[in-house]
Amino acid sequence: MSNEPKDFFDKEIQNRPKLKPERKDGEPTPAFKGASWLALVIGVSTYLIGLFNAAMELNEKGYYFAILIFGLYAAVSLQKVVRDKDEDIPVTPIYYGLSWFALIVAISLMAIGLYNAGSIVLSEKGFFGMAFVLSIFAAITVQKNVRDSQKPREDD
Repeated sequence: MSNEPKDFFDKEIQNRPKLKPERKDGEPTPAFKGASWLALVIGVSTYLIGLFNAAMELNEKGYYFAILIFGLYAAVSLQKVVRDKDEDIPVTPIYYGLSWFALIVAISLMAIGLYNAGSIVLSEKGFFGMAFVLSIFAAITVQKNVRDSQKPREDD
């Protein structure tokens, strides 16, 4: 069976310009990229707004801010190193181990800090925990999307 147009209307449909850009294999959809960025912005901004409005000492706020930044960096670093290993890009074992260790420490410090926080109520602890987890997950997803979007373009 040939791909020749059968009549005038088929020819017209085939000759129309494509309205959306072609996506390469493995490249995430724009909707998924947008949802990932939106989740990151929502997670980080709600965490920071909650932190700004929390009835804590300034040093406590600094602790929770540092944990957020450390956790985001550790999560992105771990995602990159795991992906590098999967794609047979050389990764030193020490960096691989440090990436895992950093993320575990960040999550542990957040959990320990919230468990011992006497100045905030249980609902605020849950809020900070959920905003932290959302931010970490979204940072991993955004980094994955950036890498997945970059790779097909390099193959051209």
